[in-house]
Amino acid sequence: MTNHGERLPDLTRIFAADGPLAAAVPGFRARDQQLEMAQRILEAIAGHRVLVAEAGTGTGKTFAYLAPALLSGGKTIISTGTRTLQDQLFNRDLPTVRDALKVPVTTALLKGRANYVCPYHLERNRRDGRFITAQDAADLRAIARFAQMTHSGDRSECTDVREDSGAWVAATSSRDNCLGQDCPDIKKCFVLQARRAAMEADVVVVNHHLFFADVMLKDEGMGELLPSCNTVIFDEAHQLPETASLFFGESVSTSQALDLARDTRSETVAAARDCVALIDETRALEKATRDFRLAFGPESARLSAAQAAQREEFSPQLAAFAGALARLDALLETQAERSEGLANCLRRTRELAAQLEHWRNPGESGETIQWVEVFTHAVTLNATPLDVASLFRRQLDGGPPRAWIFTSATLAIGTDLGHYCREIGIIGLEPAPLTGVWGSPFDYGEQAVLYAPTRMPNPNFPLYAEAVTRVALPLIRAARGRAFVLCTSLRAMRRIHELLTEGLRQSEEEEPLPLLLQGEGSRTELLERFRRLGNAVLVASQSFWEGVDVPGDALSLVIIDKLPFAPPDDPVFAARVEHMEKQGLNPFLHHQLPRAVISMKQGAGRLIRSERDRGLLCVCDPRMIDKSYGKAVWRSLPPMRRTREESVAVAFLDHS
Repeated sequence: MTNHGERLPDLTRIFAADGPLAAAVPGFRARDQQLEMAQRILEAIAGHRVLVAEAGTGTGKTFAYLAPALLSGGKTIISTGTRTLQDQLFNRDLPTVRDALKVPVTTALLKGRANYVCPYHLERNRRDGRFITAQDAADLRAIARFAQMTHSGDRSECTDVREDSGAWVAATSSRDNCLGQDCPDIKKCFVLQARRAAMEADVVVVNHHLFFADVMLKDEGMGELLPSCNTVIFDEAHQLPETASLFFGESVSTSQALDLARDTRSETVAAARDCVALIDETRALEKATRDFRLAFGPESARLSAAQAAQREEFSPQLAAFAGALARLDALLETQAERSEGLANCLRRTRELAAQLEHWRNPGESGETIQWVEVFTHAVTLNATPLDVASLFRRQLDGGPPRAWIFTSATLAIGTDLGHYCREIGIIGLEPAPLTGVWGSPFDYGEQAVLYAPTRMPNPNFPLYAEAVTRVALPLIRAARGRAFVLCTSLRAMRRIHELLTEGLRQSEEEEPLPLLLQGEGSRTELLERFRRLGNAVLVASQSFWEGVDVPGDALSLVIIDKLPFAPPDDPVFAARVEHMEKQGLNPFLHHQLPRAVISMKQGAGRLIRSERDRGLLCVCDPRMIDKSYGKAVWRSLPPMRRTREESVAVAFLDHS
């Protein structure tokens, strides 16, 4: 391994067609874009520089950052956008490159605590034996067997239990209910084992949520990791501004209160069974939180604090929620000395009450937006910063010199990275950040077509979903399924699915096409079914616009209903628009349009995943053609052939 100041490694040989990576990776192809990107990353690491790098689909950006990181010496933290990519990076890509380059680096995988089995809570809840369903009880027994055999405690390795099983709540800990050093099972703690391994490793793989929760909040031990590292690499870096705003902000949820009530009841049964009044107060807290949720009606919603306050039941139910916490606090104080668990519940009650009070009375908060998110069974009260640039910049400026690498397939508007650099606060940084934009090596002119149908109504037209379906049906039939229909809202998704169900039923003399809908199973399950069926149509919303990889024949058609602009009534969006206007900026050009372009690039990126793929991207929204800003959208998409003729689109799909 090479230390800074010594001659840099020869990456040309490593990425050559007859180099060590080619020998180790089946199907490896030497690509100029990959080599150039790797050289720029090596330069940034050697000089402790900031680098912002967009690399189009197929560039091989993972190897492009792994090779220089492993060869450069020092400690590297790699942060990914999803746990799925985190697992792939740690279990497949990282060992492959390490073995190919024969570098003796140690590696560690670190996830948030909810991803690890907690021996204390697992045993406590297994003994308690209170479960909503028999399946949850069976799942907890399976997790207990897994806990006896596993070395890591990582729940992703427990394949016998569904990832969305209710038993996981009973088998893991949270920041709130962890007993820390007071835990009687601390010697068996998988979270501490993972952290110790991360402290000692040369390369640590985390995800963005963990990075912000643990580095920015200095909450979960990562605060010790960062000072010792030489390089931080963010893959899927386009997600950082949104993730940062989540973690630089504050939130308090009724789910936290329900967890607190459940845990307090469990601790009371174990250590203060004679205090029946405490169990009664946990029931009262549960009722108060549920009544608070009912104040918003049955629908999910996002509301500003002012909009929420206009609801008749909001203020009295919020006060009742706070009152229930206060009464639980008073009673817990009389019992807290009876066990570590009850003392922990008292601490949590006071923290939750303080968070709630701060949200109700935030004082001067000109740089944040107070808003409410209503889910099916919960309410979250949020305070979100309107601009994360200065907050993020503070992290880059702090500590010893190190390299910061930001990379994704979707950071630039055209070839301009200015929007992204402004969002993360690195405009004006000295020395100036290094940048690079490398296009995809795929032959989009041969492999793909962009179809913009004619005679589409304005997206605000009441029957717009019907118009999208009329465009989609002949394309889906020509493609013999093998399609994603990506929608910009859940309402549109459900309506288009309903219309497609009817439209495809009318032609059952043809090959029946399975129709899948987001929400019918977990994302992983739906993708597995889609790949396995080979002729399916998946109708989905935002969560399938990115991080989804279906190479090969199973996906040949992506239909996008509208340009993905944020809804104007979204409280965070509306507040940011107002904030930017006060700064003299144009919110549409500096925020709305760049965000929409990046989302479009993500959606389009689902289509062509290898040199052999062929496919058609259909964008139904007429604004891409009719509006002046539409040019910024299609010019940022891969250089596909373009058509407005349905017959051309159908003919291409017939032969794909």
